[in-house]
Amino acid sequence: MLRKPIIGGNWKMNRGTPEKCKEMLESLIPLVEGINDVDLIIAPPFTVLIYAYKILKGTNIMLGAQNMYFEEKGAYTGEISPIFLKGIGVEYVILGHSERRDIFKETDALINKKLKTALNINLKPIVCIGEHLEERELGKTKDIIEFQINETFKDLTKEDILKTVIAYEPIWAIGTGKTATPEQAEEIHIFIRELLTEKFDKGTADSIRIQYGGSIKPNNAEDLFNKENIDGGLVGGASLQVDSLVQIITAADNSVK
Repeated sequence: MLRKPIIGGNWKMNRGTPEKCKEMLESLIPLVEGINDVDLIIAPPFTVLIYAYKILKGTNIMLGAQNMYFEEKGAYTGEISPIFLKGIGVEYVILGHSERRDIFKETDALINKKLKTALNINLKPIVCIGEHLEERELGKTKDIIEFQINETFKDLTKEDILKTVIAYEPIWAIGTGKTATPEQAEEIHIFIRELLTEKFDKGTADSIRIQYGGSIKPNNAEDLFNKENIDGGLVGGASLQVDSLVQIITAADNSVK
C-alpha cells in the first residue's frame, strides 16, 4: 500500500515572534519547493499562525496548530477555538502530544472530544500516542498503545479514522536525545496497524498514515523512513533549524523513490 509520507515540524514554544517565524520559513520554502511526494506541515506557536499563513500561502507547506479546544466558542479563557484556527488557514492540528498528556494532564477522553470536533469541522488531526520509559521497561508498551487506541479513537467511524494521522511517539524519546531503533519503531507501527485492523478492517488500517515522533534527527531519519510501516515523522527540536529539517524532509522524499 502506497501511503504518502508526512513530515510535521512542531516548533513547540519556540520561534513565536513574527521575526523568528519569518526568518525560518523564508529560508525553508525555496529549499523544499520541488518536493511533492511528501506532505509538509509546520506547526508554529499560536502567536504567529497568521504570519505563517501569509508566508506559506501558495507554497507546498501546509499550516498546522499545536493544540485546540473541543468547544467551538464560549467562556473558556485561554483556550483556542478550532473555528478560529480554521478561519486563519490552519489545515492540520496536533492532538494528544505527550507534553500535553504529561504536563497538562490531558486524558484520552479529552483528546477523543478534541478529535471528534476537529473532524467535524474538517481540520485534519495528527493524534499522538506512546508509552513512558517505565512502561516500556515493564513490558507494557503494547498494553498502553492498545488502551490509547481504544480510548482516543472511541466511537470513530471508518471515514473518520481515514482522515486521521497517527503519530507514535515513545514518551521516553521526546526531548531526551534518545530514540527508538528503527526496528523498535517498526514493531509498534505494525502493532498499531493490527489494532486498527481489528477495530476497522485491513484495508482501512493499511491506508492510515502512521508517523514516528521521538527525537528524529538527520542521522536517523533515513533508517526510520525506509521501514515499511513508518510514514514520515513528527519532528520537534530538529524542525527549528532549516538545515536539519531539510535533511529530514529529503530522507522522507527519498523513501518514496
